[in-house]
Amino acid sequence: MSDILHLNPWLELKRYTSARIALGRTGVSLPTDALLQFGLAHAQARDAVHQPLDVAQLQSALQVLGQAVMTVHSAASNREEYLRRPDLGRRLDEPSRQKLQALELADYDLVIVLGDGLSSTALHQNAQPFMASLLPHLRRLQLNVAPLVVAEQARVALGDEVGELLTARAVLVLIGERPGLSSPDSLGLYLTWQPH
Repeated sequence: MSDILHLNPWLELKRYTSARIALGRTGVSLPTDALLQFGLAHAQARDAVHQPLDVAQLQSALQVLGQAVMTVHSAASNREEYLRRPDLGRRLDEPSRQKLQALELADYDLVIVLGDGLSSTALHQNAQPFMASLLPHLRRLQLNVAPLVVAEQARVALGDEVGELLTARAVLVLIGERPGLSSPDSLGLYLTWQPH
């Protein structure tokens, strides 16, 4: 068997990273296990991009934290358009803009936008536990936090428009990042001071 399967000398380094290193080889090809693992990771990444955000489930998970929650939608009407037109994911659709403009302004220190981005899986798995840890600290600091804003078909820059409409001093965008072959559920955080 040892003359058929050639192990990579970097195998010892593999324990320090989730990157695909030291996969070994069989002749000039990858071993079957490594090829199957790659196929699985690729399928998980594709699923993460196309999985729709379950807004109702996320909203109910966030409401138990004692913070008001509202929903908005970007100008991208569906997932296909969102993927083809990144510019539409960076701005609100008109009904969402009107909804935010109708809110009574309250001198907000911070607005938190939770966007599906390129991985709604990331938001479903990480948003509620992260917010459960963050909100007590914000309350202890006596920051005036706007209602949480769940945004569908969102890009990071959508937070700027939300923050500007709510006249918040800062906006924190939690968003599902582009899935990699080892991280279909990565959540990014982007903080902007004086969004516009």
